[in-house]
Amino acid sequence: MRRLKKVFIANRGEIAVRIIRACRDLGLRTVQAHSEADAESLPVQLADEAVCIGPGPAKQSYLNHEILIESARKSGADAVHPGYGFLSENADFAERVEGAGLAYVGTQPEVIRLMGDKAAARKLAEDTGVPISQGSRDPVNDPAEAAEIARRVGFPVLIKAAAGGGGRGMRVVNHEAELRESLERASAEAAASFGSGAVYIERFLSPVRHVEVQVFGDGRRVVHFGERDCTIQRRHQKLVEETPSPVLTPDLRRRLTESAVALASSVHYRGAGTVEYIVDAQRQQFFFIEMNTRIQVEHPVTEVVTGVDLVALQLRIAAGEPLPLAQSDIRFHGHAIECRINAEDPERGFMPKPGRLAAFAMPSGPGVRMDTHAYSGYALPPFYDSLIGKLIVWGVDRPEAIARMRRALRECRIEGVPTTVPFHQRLLAESDFLTGNVHTRYVKETMYAGLPMQGML
Repeated sequence: MRRLKKVFIANRGEIAVRIIRACRDLGLRTVQAHSEADAESLPVQLADEAVCIGPGPAKQSYLNHEILIESARKSGADAVHPGYGFLSENADFAERVEGAGLAYVGTQPEVIRLMGDKAAARKLAEDTGVPISQGSRDPVNDPAEAAEIARRVGFPVLIKAAAGGGGRGMRVVNHEAELRESLERASAEAAASFGSGAVYIERFLSPVRHVEVQVFGDGRRVVHFGERDCTIQRRHQKLVEETPSPVLTPDLRRRLTESAVALASSVHYRGAGTVEYIVDAQRQQFFFIEMNTRIQVEHPVTEVVTGVDLVALQLRIAAGEPLPLAQSDIRFHGHAIECRINAEDPERGFMPKPGRLAAFAMPSGPGVRMDTHAYSGYALPPFYDSLIGKLIVWGVDRPEAIARMRRALRECRIEGVPTTVPFHQRLLAESDFLTGNVHTRYVKETMYAGLPMQGML
C-alpha cells in the first residue's frame, strides 16, 4: 500500500471541485490543472495549488498527455485523478501515469483498453453469461456481411462505434436499403471521433429504459452500489438520473446487479466502474450495452442513498487499500434524483449557450445537494461541455424526492444564459414521468415532438 499525500487533478469543472473536497476530507493536498480559459474557475480557487497546462481548446490542455504528466511530476503529486470525460478512459494515458511512478485513480490500463472496445466488451459479457442483444460478435466493415447479420437479427438494427460512445458513430437503420450508406457514415464518424472506424451491429430495441449498475473493486473483490435509472436523455446524453429505478422488480434488480458484479469480477476490476444496460421492463429483460471505466457524472445519487463517498473510495483504492465494505454492509435508504443543469436552450434543440452568469444562486434546505463549479460573475468558457452543475435531491420515497426537486428547481436563480431548468420543471409535471412510463426516446418523441430543430434532439 502506498501513502498518498498530494493528488493532481487532470480535469475541470464540477468534478474537479468534487475531487478537491474528497481529498480535503482525507487530508490530501491537491494540485489543480487548468487551461488559460479556466484560470478564474472555482477549482483553481479551491485547490492548494494550481498549474496552467495550456490554451483553452482541450486538445492543447486537458487532452495533452505530455504536459499533464510533466506537470503532475513537477508538482510533487503522488497520484493523478482523471475525473470523467477527457482522458478518463484513455488506456495510454493511464499507462503513462503509472510509468511515471504515479498512482492512477482509476482501473487497470488493460481493463480500460478492453472495455473501451465495445465489440470486445460484448464478447466478454457474452462469455461471462451477461445477456447481450442479438448482433455481430466482431466488428463489421463489409456491407454484404452487415446485411446478412441485419437480416438474421431483424430490422431495425443499430450500428455502433466499437471504440467510442456518446452517440457518435451510431445509426439506427430501419430498412436494408439504408444499410450501406449508414454503415459508411457511422464508420467515418467513428474514425473522426475516436481514431477507429470499427463498428458493430446489434438489434435495435425500443421502447426501452437505460439502467446502469455502480460497481467497485480492489483487484480481488467486487461489490455493487445498486442501480441508477438514466432513461431521460437526448441524443444518448443523460439529462436526469435516479435511484432506485422505478420499474425494476426485486428479482430483476438482483439479476441485473449480479451480472454487473460477475462482469467486473471476470477482469479483476479495480476502482469505480459502471455497467450499462437497456431494460425491457414489460418483459423483465435486460441487455448489456457497455462498461464505463471511470466515475460517472451521476454518481451523487448513489452517494446520497448509500451514505458512501465514492470519490474518497476511489482514492483509497488507488492507494492500495482493500475494499472496506462487504456487499452486506451496503445499505440503501430512500430515493434520489439528479437533474443536470446545462447552459442550453431546450426550446431551440438544447443548443449550448455559454456566457457570463450575471446571477447565480442555488437552492438548499432538507434533502438538497448542488455540485457545481459556477458562481455569480463566472464566464462559462465556450471550449467545453455546457454543464453548469448537478442538482441532487433525496427523499424517503420517490414522491417526496420529486416534490423536493420541484421545490429546488423553483429556487434556482441563474441569469445571463438560458438553462435546462425549465425543461426539468416541465418533465416533473409530466404524468408519464410521475408514473415511470418513459423510455429513452421520450424527450424527442413525446415532449418535443414537432420541434423545428429535431436534429439537435
